[in-house]
Amino acid sequence: MITTAREEHLTISPSILYFGTPVVLLSTVNPDGSANLAPMSSAWALGQTVVLGTGAEGRTSQNLLERPDVVINLPAPDQWAAVERLAPLTGRDPVPAAKSAVFRFEPDKFAAAGLTPVPSELVAAPRVGECPLQLEARAVRVGPDVSGSFLITEAEVVRVHADPRIVVPGTSHVDPAAWSPLIYNFRHYFGLGAERGHSFRSETPNRQ
Repeated sequence: MITTAREEHLTISPSILYFGTPVVLLSTVNPDGSANLAPMSSAWALGQTVVLGTGAEGRTSQNLLERPDVVINLPAPDQWAAVERLAPLTGRDPVPAAKSAVFRFEPDKFAAAGLTPVPSELVAAPRVGECPLQLEARAVRVGPDVSGSFLITEAEVVRVHADPRIVVPGTSHVDPAAWSPLIYNFRHYFGLGAERGHSFRSETPNRQ
C-alpha cells in the first residue's frame, strides 16, 4: 500500500479535472468548406498519434466525424487572451441547447480571435500562423466516451511545423528550454516554470 508522509489529504469533488494540461487550438473543416477553430485542453500524444477529447455537440466533433483533416495548434503562454476570445464561441448554428446560455455562434473564429489562417501542406484544415507549434493530422478513429458527452479522436500526425526559435539548430528537436506550452490549470492559464531536471531518455539535456 502506498502511503504519503502526511495523511492530511482532503476528499473533494472538483467540478472539472483540468489538472494542468496543454491548451490546443483545433482547426477543422466545416461542411461549406470554411474553417472552424476551437480551443480545448484534452489532448495527449502517443508516438505520432494525438488523442483529442471534444464536446459531442460541438462543431469540431461534427467536423471530425465527417471530415478527418485537423490541425493541432499549440499556442504559447502569452497567447492566452486569443484563446479566451474563442472560448465562448461555437460554430454550430443554431447554438445547441446545452450551450445556449453561455455560447454564441461565430462563423469566422479566426477573425474573432485575431489569429491568421495559414494553408496546410497535407491536410485541408488551415494552421494558426501565430502558434509556435502546428501539427497537421488526420482523424483515424472517432467515437464517444463512456458518458456519451464527449468524442474521443485518435489523430495521426502527418507533418509538424515549428517556429525556428524553438528548434535546436540543425536538428528536428524542439528545445524544451525555448518552448513553453500554454497550460490550462483548473480553468486558469499558466506557462512553465524553470526546468527542474530532465528524463534519462531526453535527447536535449540541459546545456547550462
